Amino acid sequence: MILENCWLVTMDDAGSEYARGWLELEDGLIRALGAGDPPERGDDLGGAVVTPGFVNAHHHLYQTLTRARAADADLFTWLKTLYPVWARLDDQMEYAAARCGLAELALSGCTTVFDHHYVFPRGVSGLLEAEIAAAQELGLRIAASRGSMDLGESDGGLPPDSLAEELDDVLADTERVAALHDGERVQIVVAPCSPFSVTTRLMEESAALARRLGLQLHTHLAETREEDDYCRETYGCTPVEYCERVGWLAEDVWCAHCIHLSRPEIERFGERGVGVAHCPTSNLRLGAGVAPVRELVDAGVRVGLGVDGSASNERGDLFLEVKQAMLAARGRGGPAAMTAREALRLATRGGAGLLRRDDIGTLEPGKRADIAVWATDRLELGGAEDLVAGLVLSGPHRVDTLYVGGEKVVAGGSLVRASEEEIAREHRKEAARLWR
Repeated sequence: MILENCWLVTMDDAGSEYARGWLELEDGLIRALGAGDPPERGDDLGGAVVTPGFVNAHHHLYQTLTRARAADADLFTWLKTLYPVWARLDDQMEYAAARCGLAELALSGCTTVFDHHYVFPRGVSGLLEAEIAAAQELGLRIAASRGSMDLGESDGGLPPDSLAEELDDVLADTERVAALHDGERVQIVVAPCSPFSVTTRLMEESAALARRLGLQLHTHLAETREEDDYCRETYGCTPVEYCERVGWLAEDVWCAHCIHLSRPEIERFGERGVGVAHCPTSNLRLGAGVAPVRELVDAGVRVGLGVDGSASNERGDLFLEVKQAMLAARGRGGPAAMTAREALRLATRGGAGLLRRDDIGTLEPGKRADIAVWATDRLELGGAEDLVAGLVLSGPHRVDTLYVGGEKVVAGGSLVRASEEEIAREHRKEAARLWR
């Protein structure tokens, strides 16, 4: 299959772009690409911008069921409001929530989704299996995490005791779901929730288990001033110092948010190879602050973008995060702090780097054919000289066509394998059941 007559944004090491480019796909991979006329005629994209498929580096799919709640609260108040509701989650609700969230992401150009699932109500099983099934149905790649919380309120943690698991149960179930990892369509990640919901022992044991199984590690870190206060009071150190104490400052770790970091801590992340998932809309919605992304990138830190949960970012749209990341960086550091192309790089190559995937995130021969096609004949791009910058500045947009492994999962702006209307209908039913 050949795609031709497009503005090709490769995101390769040289930042190569072809204003009139083409791609040849074969067996789910990119076989060749170039500028000008292709070796033979193909599908004419009419001047569309073509980018690598986006990689969402931090999300909570189950939260699509609980949007626009505690809308003016800070993080801790918001969590305490919603924990009792999330405690009623079951696998059927999870499946409906995941289909909704994954559909939103696909329609925003996302081909690979990392989901940080850490809510496991007692007596409920099959939650990770439900979201993996939803991803396979829609045709997306998924990195699903076996998250955890074992530090309940009565022991000084934030979550209610009803959502605190036993440490041995967490480790046993993590080892069980590790068998679902295939490294291509499904990845499994070990992901204790946060310093204020997980014991020190579980942080240490989770790291040891992940390293024995060859899996990556993920957690929330340095999201709010309240978290910083909690760590100083409970552990006598900052959140980053705590991570170092439990053996988490390493190349197999990436953390969500990382807003409140000192300059030495940023440099330590770069030296140790720790990654960061930047979630600008959620951070702004909760009033948590703005992550120092320019400083992180300049220090050599791996940085990608995340939508975060749809209860703290009521829109599961990764293109919105591209624009938001650029604007937030400029709000911190001026107009030169981030370009449109740098923001796109975070959403593509950056996210792939966090997942340690060298087979996605760029458009190059031999890479997987995960491709987003963005129509440029829309009203909002009229008069744009630089279509790539114009695309970001006028975003978000619904993707026109999305390929995962060379197969269409979105065509003409609609899902190929499922019905938006049916997904929305089932989602409303399960949300009503959760809130009953």
